[in-house]
Amino acid sequence: MEFTKAALAELESVCSRYPKREAALLPALRLLEREFGSISEEGMALVAKLIGVSPAKVFGVVTFYTHYKRAGEGKYQLQVCGTLPCALRSGIDLYRHLSRSLGIRAGETTPDGLFTLKKVECLANCDKAPCLQVNEDYFDRVSGADADRMVERMRAGTWTAELPPYTVPKTKYPLVLLQHVLEKGSETLAHYEARGGYQQAKRVLTTMKPPEIIEFVKKSGLRGRGGAGFPTGMKWGFVPAANPKPKYLVCNDDESEPGTFKDKILTERDPHRVLEGIQVASFAIQAHDAYIYIRGEFGQGAQVMQRAINEAYAKGLFGKDLYGTGYRLDVTLHRGAGAYICGEETGLLSSLEGGRGYPKIKPPFPAVEGLFRSPTIVNNVETLAMVPVILEKGIEWFRGFGTEKSPGTKVFCLCGHVERPGLYEVPLGIPLREMIYDLGGGIPGGRKLKAVIPGGSSAAVLTADEIDVKMDFDSLAAAKTMLGSGGVIVMDDATCMVEALWNILRFYHHESCGQCTPCREGTGWLDKILARLETGRGTTEDLGVVLEICDEMVGRTICVLADAAAMPAKSIVQKFKAEFEEHVAKKGCPLKANGRAPSVPMAMSAGGH
Repeated sequence: MEFTKAALAELESVCSRYPKREAALLPALRLLEREFGSISEEGMALVAKLIGVSPAKVFGVVTFYTHYKRAGEGKYQLQVCGTLPCALRSGIDLYRHLSRSLGIRAGETTPDGLFTLKKVECLANCDKAPCLQVNEDYFDRVSGADADRMVERMRAGTWTAELPPYTVPKTKYPLVLLQHVLEKGSETLAHYEARGGYQQAKRVLTTMKPPEIIEFVKKSGLRGRGGAGFPTGMKWGFVPAANPKPKYLVCNDDESEPGTFKDKILTERDPHRVLEGIQVASFAIQAHDAYIYIRGEFGQGAQVMQRAINEAYAKGLFGKDLYGTGYRLDVTLHRGAGAYICGEETGLLSSLEGGRGYPKIKPPFPAVEGLFRSPTIVNNVETLAMVPVILEKGIEWFRGFGTEKSPGTKVFCLCGHVERPGLYEVPLGIPLREMIYDLGGGIPGGRKLKAVIPGGSSAAVLTADEIDVKMDFDSLAAAKTMLGSGGVIVMDDATCMVEALWNILRFYHHESCGQCTPCREGTGWLDKILARLETGRGTTEDLGVVLEICDEMVGRTICVLADAAAMPAKSIVQKFKAEFEEHVAKKGCPLKANGRAPSVPMAMSAGGH
């Protein structure tokens, strides 16, 4: 097994974009996968030799991630999402239907070598659940009959991927980041330049100094849109200007939080806006190299973003001489391989350096010692996309939306049991009730609201009586939950909260990187206890044990994945305690016994990295 001369040349070109050769390990594995159709032990040994690392290192990296195609897997990878938003919309029914019709279970391949069936984690398509990914193509709201027709065409050799159209619901609120995403060609450089694209970056680089840019963003009040909500300008200001080491800007496009699907559309439909934000942020911190870390599942997004990068380079918008200033800035797209933990900024940096996505101990924080042990800023896609907009329209305009401490608009992701799930760009601070009932159209089928998770699956739950809260960082924090990534998951009164929590905890058990004992063991214990409770084998004492485990997890690990599991667990057990007690008393789910809940479990078997 050997690479062709063309593939070797491509590999060397990729390696040249990193200061350390081993950082090109994940791209090299993608190249191996493309050239030979899958990743085998022989292929891993080849990559180890070419990159200059041990075969054990390569094996350790490959086995950490879930998205690489292994030797022996089928021509068509049928990947069914099973996390909570898809499960609420019959995602597990879709998996079970495919399992029966193909005669295989998760991880197995049909005897003819055509199909491999996989249960996968959130695909960031929550508003169009249940989602089926075929190889790298997404398909929306797939029923069993839809899946049968697709499989029939694949067997007949007539399969072509007919991708569904993009949609953004209309509301009374003006669109900012989503204004152009439905227009034909919005992903192209010509379209972006026609609407004034790259003019703000040009103005900044030719008329402003880095400290002025940082101060401008500070005054705007822009807060990170990736989850933490940290002030963006303040974060940029943490980079020590006198540090002689190279400085790096990293765009976090590893959108993996169940309930969140905003960055996917910005990547696929407006990539040049993100690239312009990268230019401004890089210049502000004096970074000459920027990296976009995109999650492995976003195959289409990676293709679109790479085309946009190529267009920008061809026009001289990246490279040695930006806008005639002599400032060099290079940008590299780095594709992950399926690991939620890489959404955590230091886990992302570990992966970007060519390793497993293990989070790093802080301090030192990335702004002081991050990528390749150099000062690094990691910003979310939506955050960077907003920067050129604020520069164009001004601070006063931006602060005209939202609240004093949470200014601007935010792209919210509404999914679950609502009539009109989708992306809603609205001013920060609108009431959650308005989002569910006015924008989302309320609960389908005449059912009543039972619970809402307002900020992605890691946020504490709110009951139906708690939705008169404003959707901004501080109001939700005061309600003892969080805005997070803006993933709003709605559950109606037929939802079994025990089963919903089991689904959430199974996800975090699977996605724990295993570094820290409280997280590795705690998520596993919680998963097992919830399985017992839901299947009629639980005890009243289990409820207290769940809360004790959560207390031992929060704040005791390198990153906050343990906290992300504990927060929804504590809140759901505490707020729906009677439902848990009823499961114990009746030795199973009373909702299923009454025909009010799905007849199959939403949770799937767990397995960590």
